[in-house]
Amino acid sequence: MARRPASTLLFDGSEWNFATLSRTYDAIEAIAIGEMGLDVYPNQIEIISSEQMLDAYSSVGMPLMYQHWSFGKRFVFESQLYQKGYRGLAYELVINSNPCITYLMEENTMPMQALVTAHAAFGHNHFFKNNYLFRQWTDAGAILGYMDFAKKYIAKCEERHGLNAVEEILDSAHALQDHGVFHYRRPPRLSSEKVTERARERLEYEEQTYSDLWRTLPTAGGSSGIEEVEREALERKKALNLPEENLLYFLEKHSLILEPWQREILRIVRVIAQYFYPQSQTKVMNEGCATFVHYSIINRLFDQGKLSEGAMLELLASHANVVFQPGFDNSRFYGLNPYALGFAMMQDIERICTMPTEEDRDWFPTIAGNGNSMGTLIDAWENHRDESFILQYLSPAVIRKFRLFRLADRAANKFCEVTSIHDERGYSAVRAALARNYDPVANRPDIQVVDVDLLGDRQLRLKHVIKNGILLEESNRDATLAHISRLWGYEVSLAGIDASTGKVLYECSSTGA
Repeated sequence: MARRPASTLLFDGSEWNFATLSRTYDAIEAIAIGEMGLDVYPNQIEIISSEQMLDAYSSVGMPLMYQHWSFGKRFVFESQLYQKGYRGLAYELVINSNPCITYLMEENTMPMQALVTAHAAFGHNHFFKNNYLFRQWTDAGAILGYMDFAKKYIAKCEERHGLNAVEEILDSAHALQDHGVFHYRRPPRLSSEKVTERARERLEYEEQTYSDLWRTLPTAGGSSGIEEVEREALERKKALNLPEENLLYFLEKHSLILEPWQREILRIVRVIAQYFYPQSQTKVMNEGCATFVHYSIINRLFDQGKLSEGAMLELLASHANVVFQPGFDNSRFYGLNPYALGFAMMQDIERICTMPTEEDRDWFPTIAGNGNSMGTLIDAWENHRDESFILQYLSPAVIRKFRLFRLADRAANKFCEVTSIHDERGYSAVRAALARNYDPVANRPDIQVVDVDLLGDRQLRLKHVIKNGILLEESNRDATLAHISRLWGYEVSLAGIDASTGKVLYECSSTGA
């Protein structure tokens, strides 16, 4: 293969400088925007060291984050693994914000800087801006302003109330952050300009007023019959908007022992948890989109004569490592690699749109042979999460490529049964089963606040709806109940109810300090 003239190359060799980064960014942008039709937030590229990357790891990847001992613990853990060579670092880190912030490691070679710029600054960036979950559930323009407020607010609380008091609240809030998210109703949007003013007004209001729900005197007289008790229970559930799935939100609004600054800390933790909510549902799509974008761009740059053969070999080697899928008997196997599955599905959609088989026309009649692969992909990136994307677009060809089949593992049997193989019915069953694995409703514990008598014993009653007989691990369950009880201040009970029969499978409780 003839060596390409250096005059046409964006760079030659592994060394980089800011002029080379800028020139390469412009070439990538021309392809991503001009040819692929991507729609992105303005980009902010920052170069950081490996230690700064480790620091970003430890603080959930945010450029601004309050202090907590768990972040330092994770920093030490990640640092030791990295220094001993047991684990590498990501080549980049990207923030869902406006402007979109992309961190590039200064240790990267220039070919890697090109690849991760295409991957993060255009692939992830487009997905963040356009996917419906991110549009509905996050506010990219306000998150950095809110994080700045949160960091400063918690620092002030530490100065005023002491480090131990703040850490105690944060410990409990972090333990509950997975249950501090609205899954079915949209939370209010943040406002970077007004967030500090609103927080101050909220604190002043709470310090000057008392909630009518906090009354401690029992009502005089009244019937004590069963109908009256049931009527009162219905009224208080209606007043408290029960059942409530967002435990942190309920504790923030209704705990009888928390001070205003403690309520604000709970709100900070749940707002951050809500910000990350879409990312857990779009791992396959998000990484698949970014990988497809970087692969398409680097190949286009090579075709244009802007990448050397040596640079292309390095890029393809890195790409192959990213999309490598270990076999089930490989020591590195940990399940389906989201990069591998996502990229394979994106490439398959491109193939179906341009070179469909008869099988493709039977399974995907609306997109097979439409000749508009980028339009089809952009529409999919905008309107799906992992579960629905797999359910709609996973093809028999990809099922065969990954050698997927379906097993039934029933507790009453001493063996596993292969229930779905590579035939027409089997493909549908495998696709549906794999999609359910990415369904957040099927894979998270369904725990809700169902009742509390603020005028009586003040016991907070929680219900765990048990699906498929899967119980909570007892030690984690009891430790989490203790955190809830710490924030509530009174007894907290949890009843496990079988979803299919309504039978109570377990009951436990924890008493507030």
